[in-house]
Amino acid sequence: MRFKEGENVHVIVGNELLSGWYNGKEFGTGNSLVKVSKDKIIATKDCFIAKEKEPELVVVPRFADDWINHCKQKVYDLFLSMDYEDSDMSYEMHNWLTFSDENQELFARAWLDGYEVEKEPLYYVRLPFASRSTDFEKETTYTYIIVNITTDEMQPSISNRNYGSWKAELTEAQIKGMPGGDLYWQFAVLVRDLEGEEE
Repeated sequence: MRFKEGENVHVIVGNELLSGWYNGKEFGTGNSLVKVSKDKIIATKDCFIAKEKEPELVVVPRFADDWINHCKQKVYDLFLSMDYEDSDMSYEMHNWLTFSDENQELFARAWLDGYEVEKEPLYYVRLPFASRSTDFEKETTYTYIIVNITTDEMQPSISNRNYGSWKAELTEAQIKGMPGGDLYWQFAVLVRDLEGEEE
């Protein structure tokens, strides 16, 4: 196992489990050095050292991430970042913070310990497309919004199972931001709902 200098670790010394900081390798022996107090460093083999478990990061919505970044840029402290009267705070952020005490605690933990941003759901835009399989019978197939790999533009294209990976996985904002996006949004289908389905 590899350790970074300054990383929090646990070390077994005799029958005692101590917490400390990894302090590099001892010259000549290759033993690891662990600082367990202000003036005490222990040399030991790596097999007696374990990394301290990282706390699990909380997950916050995208707008909370935007707000935290905004506040840190303005050099707000935690108290100011949760000030509901702040005129810069978005309506969505204000509602989320005031909705429950749990959201306030979640925000504080994110501010102090770090966080992950909630993944936005991804959608395909699946448009019905009637084609004739015989002269008398109509068959419904689908066309999808794809990303043109040469121009990086989004455009409808007749689907083909061989090229299914070209279907664009889009967020709600991306779909609604396209010309005619409100119309396309009516045909949005969650990616996970179509997984394994044949077109």
